[in-house]
Amino acid sequence: MEAPPDNDVLWARSLHFTHHDGSPALGGVSLGVREGEILAVTGPRGSGKTTLLHCLSGLAPTQRGEVWFNSVPVHTMGPLARERLRRDRFGWIDPVPVLVPELNVWENAALPLMLRGTSRRRAKVAALEWLERLDVGDRSRCRPHELTQAERQRVCITRALAPAPSVLFADEPTAPLHRADRAHVLRTLTTAARSHGITVVLATHDAETAALADRTVPLLDGRRVKTVHLPPVGEHEAEGRAACSLSA
Repeated sequence: MEAPPDNDVLWARSLHFTHHDGSPALGGVSLGVREGEILAVTGPRGSGKTTLLHCLSGLAPTQRGEVWFNSVPVHTMGPLARERLRRDRFGWIDPVPVLVPELNVWENAALPLMLRGTSRRRAKVAALEWLERLDVGDRSRCRPHELTQAERQRVCITRALAPAPSVLFADEPTAPLHRADRAHVLRTLTTAARSHGITVVLATHDAETAALADRTVPLLDGRRVKTVHLPPVGEHEAEGRAACSLSA
């Protein structure tokens, strides 16, 4: 078993993954992610982007192939070890914002810190700082049901950034946002990652989002390709507006 390069914080070799219904999701994907890099995994819907992020982060066990984090083999870990790794070293942003309804905004944002053992007071200070940076500081005492979908997504991004993870996995993180909100949140996310040395693996089908990354890895039908022509941002504006109006 060949160890990964020393300068790669994440490294995967020949990842294969098949869904429960037998349909292939990944067909031998290999890649390396350098420390502090913002890497965009691009491609149309159904190309395997989310599955790749799940395998790299330990959310899904690898069926064939290898995944390494800081020269530690994730693919040999059991479920509990992968869970600890995600809790202590990784952050995650989903395309659909999910918050704990019983907690207010700052408590939701501070939850990963408190689960790590950070005191409630210190966790609150960190959460409030990030909420301000993402323009939802004035909503810190609200419950999730009082927020718009865009505000809920900002809180989810805060929750992922506040613990300063080693690697942040972002699966279409600005999908619920309007274009103006999307640009601001992406700038905040990428600036914060660079200033804190956070490695980001970002899945997106949006060319404007991918342009903010240091490097892109295009996928098509579960395999790496040389290039994928992503549709212009405007083609997805109606989708985003519909998603926000349905959840309001």
